[in-house]
Amino acid sequence: MDFSESESDGAAAGHEGAQKSVSPAKDRWTSGEAYEIWMGRWSSLLADDFLQWLALPPRASWLDVCCGTGILSVAIAQACKASRVVGIDRSPPQVEFARRHHAGRGIEVHLAEATALPFAEQSFDACVAGLGLNFVPDPVAALREMRRVTRPGGTIAAYVWEYSGPVRFLREFWDVATAVDPEAASFDQGRRFPICTRDGLRAAFREAGLGGAELRALEITTRFANFDDYWSPFLLGQGSAPVYLAGRDERIRTAIRDRLKATLPGNADGSIVLNARALAIRAPRG
Repeated sequence: MDFSESESDGAAAGHEGAQKSVSPAKDRWTSGEAYEIWMGRWSSLLADDFLQWLALPPRASWLDVCCGTGILSVAIAQACKASRVVGIDRSPPQVEFARRHHAGRGIEVHLAEATALPFAEQSFDACVAGLGLNFVPDPVAALREMRRVTRPGGTIAAYVWEYSGPVRFLREFWDVATAVDPEAASFDQGRRFPICTRDGLRAAFREAGLGGAELRALEITTRFANFDDYWSPFLLGQGSAPVYLAGRDERIRTAIRDRLKATLPGNADGSIVLNARALAIRAPRG
């Protein structure tokens, strides 16, 4: 991901067609290990579907922006027969995790800003961002940088959770949290990230000079062995919902937990199965 704990809180500021993202203090990416538990299993499923949709030819060079722990970078290295795979992220713990766990896989990982990529113009055949674009303070500036470092005829692409829609493992949490504690609404990604909609993604790509964009929904199923398997990642302090929960007192945390346990749809064996959807977008580099 693209934010670290040390950054200060900030309000959203609008572009003409898309909006800048908001408030890094509401999102924390300070542990690669915790992120893998919180989001890694779902990121891997999305990455596979995303790359199948792109269907780029072998021997391409790839840049993974907001690479986090390297989930999409690894998927590229494994599935795409790439000539080069480079990941960048601004979170030192995530970069360190990616370097340590993916050494020997032919992946380069650099500490860098998505809005100031340390590469020459037209360095890559494909430039992608998985589940990270909305966490960049200025996603349009990041897309312009992605366009700058992509060769003519190459591909710029990204995917984000459709937070206001059927990302049920998060939507169920935020609906309950807001009912218990109205202050939860200010952390809800469905409210905070207008780019995470079809119109928001199209507007951002258009403003970045990327015409001819195509969108596709990426549908996955999130499966939890039991309620504790669902709930425990919320206690790890990584991402929006866990950061919100860590800032509440025990009374509010218990009330949210108990209401979720009572209302989440469970199977006879105690397992919980929830659908989730991300939105993917791609455009050629003209």
